[in-house]
Amino acid sequence: MGKTSDLTAVQKTIIDTLHKEGKTQKVIAKEAGCSQSSVSKHINRQAKGRKKCGRKKCTSSRDNRTLQRIVTTNPFKNVGEIHKEWTAAGVSASRTTTRRLMKDMGFRCRIPCVKPLLNKKQRKKRLAWAKDKKDWTDAEWSKVMFSDESKFCISFGNQGPRVWRKSGEAQNPRCMRSSVKFPPSVMVWGAISSAGVGPLCFLRSRVNAAVYQEVLEHFMLPAADQLYGDADFTFQQDLAPAHSAKTTSTWFKDHGIPVLDWPANSPDLNPIENLWGIVKRRMQYARPNNAEELKMTIRATWALITPEQCHRLIESMPRRITAVIEAKGAPTKY
Repeated sequence: MGKTSDLTAVQKTIIDTLHKEGKTQKVIAKEAGCSQSSVSKHINRQAKGRKKCGRKKCTSSRDNRTLQRIVTTNPFKNVGEIHKEWTAAGVSASRTTTRRLMKDMGFRCRIPCVKPLLNKKQRKKRLAWAKDKKDWTDAEWSKVMFSDESKFCISFGNQGPRVWRKSGEAQNPRCMRSSVKFPPSVMVWGAISSAGVGPLCFLRSRVNAAVYQEVLEHFMLPAADQLYGDADFTFQQDLAPAHSAKTTSTWFKDHGIPVLDWPANSPDLNPIENLWGIVKRRMQYARPNNAEELKMTIRATWALITPEQCHRLIESMPRRITAVIEAKGAPTKY
């Protein structure tokens, strides 16, 4: 006689029919032509409303709600701190159980997004600026050259790539990543428009008004010729001290270049910030050994940015402005 898994569809039908008629398992086995244990197992598998197997849960629904409230109230605490607070509330559970329940609730440990801290006055100015620019068309935004500085480090912190290794290979040089206390870094100035990117400028010293005006003279003007030719354009910059200095304002007036008014602490409105992020993500697997190799990597990655990418980023300006208006001037996801 075969095992339960060997029962045919006909045998299973006979077992189900006779079981409903109240026949004993011995009679059913004889009629179906199989062993009595096969009949028993099949009937038990078909049974409904059985209690689940396994150990009883050590926490109640009330305990789970308490845990969810702790995590929601203190999202920046680590598992150990959350577990300590939860058990202090009278719950008896292990740290592993705490982590598992948090995962079952949908919580995941992620790197938090960084948003600028805005005071009430700054939010009010951002909202007024967004309302003033809400009717600008794509054609108008395409005439704006967006600019900004960004810092690039040889080491990008703990967001670098992971390594596949076997047990005991933790100290294998092939599986290790070099680390330095103060990694070499470079500060880069760049500009973009809907037509593409301009040349990069690597800043060697702290940027004051005089240094910034040199950047404008030797890099911004060539970028304008490259991206706009003889057409008119408006230049965008943030409110850094070197940008808003009186001598810098005079420089723009002398060169006949209009400057777009810009709200303070608003990187979420500047599409070049997204482009810096794209460049850094593409560089995350690069391994420059010094500042010069880092510069070469940045230049090579910047050169791969296409006009289509820049155009899409510039096209996002109406959506960014709408988001600021909906947020009443608060920082947005951009």
